[in-house]
Amino acid sequence: MATFTFTGGVHPYDGKELTKDKPIQVILPQGELVYPLSQHIGAPAVPIVKKGDRVLAGQKIAEASAFVSVPVHASVSGVVKAIESRRVAAGEMVQSIVVENDGRYEEAPPMAPLVPEKSTREELIERIKEAGIVGMGGAGFPTFIKLSPPKPDKIEYVIANCSECEPYLTSDYRRMKEEPEKLVGGLKTVLCLFPKAHGILAVEDNKKDCVELLKELVKDEKRISVRALKTKYPQGAERQLIYAVTGRRINSSMLPADAGCVVNNVDTLAAVYAAVAEGKPLTGRIITVTGDAIRRPCNFNVRTGTSFRELIEGAGGFRVTPAKLIAGGPMMGISLFDLDVPATKTTSAILALSRDDVSDMPSTACIRCGRCVEVCPGRVLPVKLMEAALHGDEETFLKLNGMECCECGCCSYICPARRPLTQTIKSMRKQQLAKRKNR
Repeated sequence: MATFTFTGGVHPYDGKELTKDKPIQVILPQGELVYPLSQHIGAPAVPIVKKGDRVLAGQKIAEASAFVSVPVHASVSGVVKAIESRRVAAGEMVQSIVVENDGRYEEAPPMAPLVPEKSTREELIERIKEAGIVGMGGAGFPTFIKLSPPKPDKIEYVIANCSECEPYLTSDYRRMKEEPEKLVGGLKTVLCLFPKAHGILAVEDNKKDCVELLKELVKDEKRISVRALKTKYPQGAERQLIYAVTGRRINSSMLPADAGCVVNNVDTLAAVYAAVAEGKPLTGRIITVTGDAIRRPCNFNVRTGTSFRELIEGAGGFRVTPAKLIAGGPMMGISLFDLDVPATKTTSAILALSRDDVSDMPSTACIRCGRCVEVCPGRVLPVKLMEAALHGDEETFLKLNGMECCECGCCSYICPARRPLTQTIKSMRKQQLAKRKNR
């Protein structure tokens, strides 16, 4: 089986055996659900309900407030309890709509289904926008904008990111195994927006069963093919994925469309299919609850707004007291200090570990081994960028192409001195991005 990849990267313990063979389970939330108005890149959504209103599952409760914004929909039926600031996984307090679940799960009427081949480009884009779909691989960029490049006829590849390279995560794998027709249906829908493009299902070769399953499913599709990628982290990062699949390079000042590509995550494409073919807005996703501190690691079909604490309890609770809790995977996830936070459109996993390896191995002086440079997929100099960031030397940081860092964590992972390379570089990048935004 031919495989494709990029330069650099690492091979961490993947931990996927904990949940790889665990079928998706539906979990119904209890009590209140919290819907942050900022579940995407861009302007927060604006509430269109008020305290005391009764809402239905699938009903729009907040609308987009700007071009880069998407609406938010209720995932259960119940009464609006409050509109107030609530904490989210990243630690911030975010204005949110709180709904008291009535346990009936009554649904609002769906939107009228569309036939992609018989719908206009404008109709499809508007449906994806109204469904509140965002990039569900973690970034949360509004999908309707990603699918609206200035020159759609220049798009040559629509890439379905099926790599799921982040350790421990298996939600995309289970979606491919159990509902591959939704993934392919979403990809076919997106291809209707780009008549000159070819669709590629890009799957890491540690998922050979999915490679074969998808090949069989698209064997009669002239515009879709399956490509096996070498199993390596971060194979699923957008820049690395595009290079592995097409041989084309992009940098931090470019968009995938500049290289003739559009990239969408597995769950995102499944959401596109549901919105177009079934008229359903985005009100849930697959979330992996895993780690050696979890009693019964599993994959849940979760309604947005559900508390992390409920998901942990649904997985049997903790087997041992966790030393580390993470929203997402161990490489790019966010450390948690509170489980009373809601699952959102971009929540991919909850990871509970019995050991905190980072804290157990404090950093020491750099030994100049160069391993961080060898594994960096962005081909920058992490050790030099960290020095510049620590000294607040913005000029050197930019001269050394610090903005090309994709914050994948490979350098921190491989460093024998356990230097916080990624974290330090990320802080400087955040400052630079803020300055650009304010110019």
